[in-house]
Amino acid sequence: MSINKENNSLNQKTVYDLTPFTHLDFPNHLACIVWMNGCNMRCEYCYNKDIVFNKQGKYSFEDIIQFLKTRVGLLDGVVLSGGEATQHHLVPFCQAIKNLRFKIKLDTNGMNPLLLKQLVDLNLIDYVALDYKAPKEKFQSITHSNLYEKFSNSLDLLIENNFDFEVRTTIHNDLLDENDINTIIEDLYKRGYNKSYYLQNFLSTTINIGNITQSSKKFDPSLLLDKLAIIWR
Repeated sequence: MSINKENNSLNQKTVYDLTPFTHLDFPNHLACIVWMNGCNMRCEYCYNKDIVFNKQGKYSFEDIIQFLKTRVGLLDGVVLSGGEATQHHLVPFCQAIKNLRFKIKLDTNGMNPLLLKQLVDLNLIDYVALDYKAPKEKFQSITHSNLYEKFSNSLDLLIENNFDFEVRTTIHNDLLDENDINTIIEDLYKRGYNKSYYLQNFLSTTINIGNITQSSKKFDPSLLLDKLAIIWR
């Protein structure tokens, strides 16, 4: 990337908002959350509807860097979330964050394995939370995208590099039932994923993309396979 393009990417208003402090979103670290505009998926249960459809953010990457300069010694890390963070030019941004000696967690749906590989190879990220949206057979209906193969490549990349990451899935039992989650568990196990698998309940109290409400069926965790350590959030 040329200097002019790099500067341009840092000055575009691509950040929807900034959460200046969290002790929950980056395991074992005090951090801030950078919420980035836009997403290439349209998951019906997604509660970040405003972020997904937003075109103009409040802040640029350069604005965030200036904020971080005031948090050196106070925060440990930065969470890059969204929307989908990997739709944006993250390399120069992450390099600037790393120059301030912050650790970086990336929340991603896995849609950009090429960028993910670049960030891993350059040691620009420290932890990844990868969303496993649905089994291959239901992936398009859940996400309204055809990006399963790219997600799959991202998952394999992280496993093969023995990278520090987690896999997580949002549960809405009208969309994904116990059999679907077991299909995901089987897939993760066969790929060699040996970390915790995080399941998070659908938030029925927030506005979401599909305007869906609480599931009409109750999810039964006792039906899940015991091949992975499952943690509920």
